[in-house]
Amino acid sequence: PGCSVSQVPVAEGKSVQQTVELLTRKLELLGAEKQGTFCVDCETYHTAASTISSQGQTGKLMYVMHNSEYPLSCFALFENGPCLIADANFDILMVKLKGFFQNAKANKIESRGTRYQYCDFLVKVGTVTMGPSARGISVEVEYCPCVIANDCWNLLMEFMQSFMGNHTPGIPSVFSTKHDSIYSPADTMVQYMELFNKIRKQQQVPVAGIR
Repeated sequence: PGCSVSQVPVAEGKSVQQTVELLTRKLELLGAEKQGTFCVDCETYHTAASTISSQGQTGKLMYVMHNSEYPLSCFALFENGPCLIADANFDILMVKLKGFFQNAKANKIESRGTRYQYCDFLVKVGTVTMGPSARGISVEVEYCPCVIANDCWNLLMEFMQSFMGNHTPGIPSVFSTKHDSIYSPADTMVQYMELFNKIRKQQQVPVAGIR
């Protein structure tokens, strides 16, 4: 199914939580129904220093991700690179590979929230957290009947405008690389990886106006 994952900015004068409530209220007014909760998490691994020095390679980042929508799978993604879909035991393998890949524990990031069903759309509004603090808001919108991503973009956009207004995102980059091929869960995870990295980078920029 075609799917868009995007970040919604915090409303002026509101907290992350209040903005999430504003969005979910709009969805409920449209007639969307709650369908449980969801969680997407992402851990960052970097190439171990010993591997870099012995092989003269440059360090690479790998992201190991989980999505409650696919409880039996684990996704391993390289930036600008392939996405490996493995079974849940992959986490145990990563522990055994700690001589090659080291977990940057401080970088763990996740999005949690409520799932909503509206006609053929599945919407997930999540609070993105790193450590103890809320860092942003993610909105995932999926059009369930369609398997060719580009075929449903206009429909997705029209629906997103109904509750996201001028924060409706542009077409995701994974859509343009897919052309007419079938959309897969890995494409959704790539979008979450890009969103999480964007939120991480925003945290490193000092916020103007705070003395």
